[in-house]
This record gives sequence, structure tokens and C-alpha cells, in this order.
Amino acid sequence: MAGGYDRPVAQNRRARHDYFIDETLEVGLILLGTEVKSLRQGRASINESYAGESDGNLTLFNSHIPEYTAANRFNHEPRRMRVLLVKTRERDRLLGLVRREGCTLVPVKLYFNDRGIAKLELGVARGKRKADKRQDQKTRDWNREKSRLLRDKG
Repeated sequence: MAGGYDRPVAQNRRARHDYFIDETLEVGLILLGTEVKSLRQGRASINESYAGESDGNLTLFNSHIPEYTAANRFNHEPRRMRVLLVKTRERDRLLGLVRREGCTLVPVKLYFNDRGIAKLELGVARGKRKADKRQDQKTRDWNREKSRLLRDKG
């Protein structure tokens, strides 16, 4: 059953551009059946989403999983809040980082693991300034140019 689970369902490519990702962790999601079916079709967006606290739980806000077309009236709401599954100690540590140090919890990747369970890669992030983004661009360009030069020389 490992076939087909290596490709992510949704990625947040802007996360690494806009934030320094200090650490990442794998968390589960509480999903409805129609949401899982829609995810298996590869339809989801986590570009504008973030994680935070709601009713004492770690929750994913503003993620978009479109309705499953074959489920007529039993469908889900596309932009509903989704509870994330983490251990209590881990949840308290993450929420403490958000409150005290001003970090943000940014979803990086949504995928199915090798057992077929939907997982979310969550990053603990700090915001980048404009100068940091420019420096990253310079470094990326230099590494690309360097690899080109080495490939042509040798």
C-alpha cells in the first residue's frame, strides 16, 4: 500500500520564503470522510493557513479542502477549522513558543503517510525581513552559478 503516498497532497512553498523554519514536526488531523476523499484526489490548499489555539486544542485555520463532488448533501465546509492531533506536552510547548517568543506555526506540507493516514508537517517559524529574503536569493543564485561552473569545468 506504499504506492502513491510519496507525493504530497498540498505544499506551502511560500512558507520557506517568508519564514525561517526552526523545526518541523508531523501532526495528525481530525478529518471527515468527504475531506479524506477530496484529499485523495489531490485537491487541497494550505498556502494561507496557520495553526493556533482554539478551545485548548491546537487548530488549523484557513486551510481549504474543496467539497467532494460525489457526496451531494453530506459534504463538509471547505474552510472549517480542523483540530490537530499532538500530545499534550508537545501542544503546551508549541503554544508556549507562540505566546512567549512570537513564533508562528505554519503548515509546510499535507500528505498521506505509508499507512494511508493524512498527516500535516507543521513548522515552527520566525518571520523574515526583506533583507533576509534578498540574502537568501543571493545565496541561492550563487549556489546555482557555482554548480554550473563546476559542471562545465569538470
